[in-house]
Amino acid sequence: MNKALLVMLLLLSLPMVLAVDFDEDISEEDKATFDNILEPVMKIYNFIKYSATVLAVVFLVFAGVTFIMSGNDQAKRESAKMMGTYIVIGLIIIWVAPLIVQYLVG
Repeated sequence: MNKALLVMLLLLSLPMVLAVDFDEDISEEDKATFDNILEPVMKIYNFIKYSATVLAVVFLVFAGVTFIMSGNDQAKRESAKMMGTYIVIGLIIIWVAPLIVQYLVG
């Protein structure tokens, strides 16, 4: 039922999306309004980004301690290496995402 409702809403909103003129220049007043709307969103994003970074550092230390304490257990070593790899990849995604969006939009 939910999927059908979602598809119906998308189909009903399609004419509104197609009616937008993307080549029209944006006025300074509209830019200021958009910046006012975007300001709290960016504050929330920055809070999430820095909180995730702090958590990632904690888990990276945990992965390092696990790696050091694993001794000769290869399974624990591989698990710690993979954990560290995933943490670094996640941090790269979190920190590079705004740059990619800005590149695509601008």
